[in-house]
Amino acid sequence: MKQSSRYLQRLIIVLFVALITACGVAPEKEVGSSVAKDSSNSLPSPVRAEETKLKKTDMSEADERVKITPPSVVLESVANQPQARMQTGMDLSSIRHVSAPVDRERYAKITDNAVQSVRENPLSTFSVDVDSGAYSLVRRSLNQGRLPVTDAVRIEELINYFDYDYPAPERGAQPFSVVTEVSQTPWNPDSHLVHIGIKGLESANDRHPASNLVFLIDVSGSMSTADKLPLLKTAFKLMVKQLNEKDRVSMVVYAGASGVVLEPTKGSEQAKILAALDRLSAGGSTHGSAGIQLAYAMAEQEQIPNGINRVILATDGDFNVGAVNHERLMDLIEQKRKQGISLTTLGFGQGNYNDHLMEQLADKGNGNYAYIDTINEAQKVLVDELTATLETIAKDVKIQIEWNPDVVSEYRLIGYTNRLLAREDFNNDKVDAGDIGAGHSVTALYEVTLVQGKGHRLEPLRYAQQQTGTGSKSDEIAFLRLRYKDPDGVNSKLIERVVRTGSINNDLASTSDRFRFSAAVAGFGQLLRGGRYTESFDYESVMDLARGARGEDSFGYRGEFLRLVNLASSLGS
Repeated sequence: MKQSSRYLQRLIIVLFVALITACGVAPEKEVGSSVAKDSSNSLPSPVRAEETKLKKTDMSEADERVKITPPSVVLESVANQPQARMQTGMDLSSIRHVSAPVDRERYAKITDNAVQSVRENPLSTFSVDVDSGAYSLVRRSLNQGRLPVTDAVRIEELINYFDYDYPAPERGAQPFSVVTEVSQTPWNPDSHLVHIGIKGLESANDRHPASNLVFLIDVSGSMSTADKLPLLKTAFKLMVKQLNEKDRVSMVVYAGASGVVLEPTKGSEQAKILAALDRLSAGGSTHGSAGIQLAYAMAEQEQIPNGINRVILATDGDFNVGAVNHERLMDLIEQKRKQGISLTTLGFGQGNYNDHLMEQLADKGNGNYAYIDTINEAQKVLVDELTATLETIAKDVKIQIEWNPDVVSEYRLIGYTNRLLAREDFNNDKVDAGDIGAGHSVTALYEVTLVQGKGHRLEPLRYAQQQTGTGSKSDEIAFLRLRYKDPDGVNSKLIERVVRTGSINNDLASTSDRFRFSAAVAGFGQLLRGGRYTESFDYESVMDLARGARGEDSFGYRGEFLRLVNLASSLGS
């Protein structure tokens, strides 16, 4: 019995010590020493004796292997935890702050267009925009489970991401077809939506002019992640496979320094071009300005008269070395543009992405700007829309709408906030504006309030002349003017159209798919920007409108739009 009792006591001691060790509050010196002292009043002497014996024999090796923290140290450690300190009121000043990745993405500030009085400002003038970068940025954010930054949402770029199947102009005539449609505004039954669509002349891919292309590729350290240089290389490989004998490709890279990695090479020598892409790797800082200068030098060296001469810049826009004077860089790009060399920008990556700079560079370079977030987007921009990306059919394209004050009292241009032009700029051929590529389409939407309608947002002026609605042009809503230059032209040409009251269709359900789908995209963009003018229109309303106007949707872009709206609805609720 004594042996059984002694064995039981030793077993209790072992289990007790194991429990203390597992909790991290066992004695630091000899196992059981401090416990025995602390427990001397509660443990019988035989147990203390066995504990001492155990200390000297069975547990000596375990003590050598494991450093056991005394209870006082453990309690101090626990007290240093943020939650414990909040409860105990201890000092937090010595605690290291939790770090998080720094988001250095840059977007230009956007202020939505205000409602204008036709009596006070009858003219609305803006430059066309065929960029699509904002849509891809919105998609990236939503796919990552967050609503996009408000200033990343340029509504016109969301609208113009989609093709609206406008009728193509006839060859030999003007390079554009112009389509207008007017109906009830989906988010405001007391106003009307004026839809203006422009379609550029299409060109078969095998008939585009000879191309002199310079790939300007950022290989700095910031481009090392999978969504940057690896995706960039895959995207360019897709494009290279569309080139042929008459095309020439050069390749310039830049990081801490810049250099030529591929001398001018025929587009048919695809293995050579693809091998040069495969050799690229990321490292170093970003000397973007030096790379651009070298790329333009290469483009000048191989410049093709009456052909396509274009630098294609692929980067995250994080220029941080060299003479990073953006104004000087813009001047250089504008100068080369006048010499016939245009600039297209392709954006990649996130975290340090500079959307503002990428858009500016493309605007100054008479090119378009796209953000490549997936291989599918690379396919869309560099394969399906390659001709539109490369071949310019008209430059400095401007639109001016003159509203009839006898019919329309108020108007608001949706989007194009950084494309607005002064009235006098419309007829000034020295003022730069947007370019349109082969097959490109441009869509603009105005929300208008009719004189005899309801829902006026502006208070009438006390001393202004009263609107009568009995003018000689009372059957006209607006007069549309479109001004453009030929790709190598100096003087602009003018297209004019009248938008008549007889074209108003008050049954939204019977309007064209293009009208309803573009309105759905416009409503979505406004909601992402806060919904200042959208009344009770919500994401569910967007989906209902877009579902009924989805149309053929060969590539699934409209179906993807519905999925993104659904995501935004969940994230915003």
